[in-house]
Amino acid sequence: MTPLWRRVVAEGLGTGLLVTVVVGSGIAAAKLSPDDVGLQLLENSFATTLGLAVLILMIGPVSGAHFNPVVSAVDWWLGRGTGSGLSARDLAAYVPVQISGAILGAVLANLMYDEAAVSWSTTERAAGHLWLGEVVATAGLIVLIFALADSGRAALAPAAVGAYIGAAYWFTSSTSFANPAVTIGRAFSDTFAGIAPASIPGFVIAQFVGAAVGMGLLALLYPRAAQAADAVVIPHEVTTGASK
Repeated sequence: MTPLWRRVVAEGLGTGLLVTVVVGSGIAAAKLSPDDVGLQLLENSFATTLGLAVLILMIGPVSGAHFNPVVSAVDWWLGRGTGSGLSARDLAAYVPVQISGAILGAVLANLMYDEAAVSWSTTERAAGHLWLGEVVATAGLIVLIFALADSGRAALAPAAVGAYIGAAYWFTSSTSFANPAVTIGRAFSDTFAGIAPASIPGFVIAQFVGAAVGMGLLALLYPRAAQAADAVVIPHEVTTGASK
């Protein structure tokens, strides 16, 4: 059984590197294609797609590669009655380190590109259509992850989750943050991938609404998904159900 401290370190490292990929590729895209926002988004989404898939492969066997407080919260919620998934103690340990890792990941990206370690983003992302985009993006992510686990296809998660996020960059109006930790981390970089601090609450609320919508869809389509919570995002060793 993997100790909680090791899983926590893995979650912090994985979330941090994910934000480094998102913010770093955003900075690079803005420098390489300063006059073409569409090309910047293509470069940013392509790097994120590949980076996320690699990180899930690298970190997943240790912690499950949640990298996302919403995924961890749903994993705990659905697994409560089945003795699977995260315990309340696990959840309380995962979420703070995911957020801290995301912030440090943004700082690392800033420093690699000779930017100020912290530069608060000025990119406002506060509008109803953007919140709707976050609801859609997060709901789809939750359904995808738990559907793969329930159907015994969790081994496909690195490619599938990476592909989904890459596609959602383009088909959602919000460019698919779908992750409260990543949202907070991206506020620490006033670059192409940033989000103004004042816009964070609306995005985070929309993400949790999306998680609720995703759980509703799972209840309709995959009613036994909760029993596969230990395989989210990919199979890993967690504490036993007795500790829940």
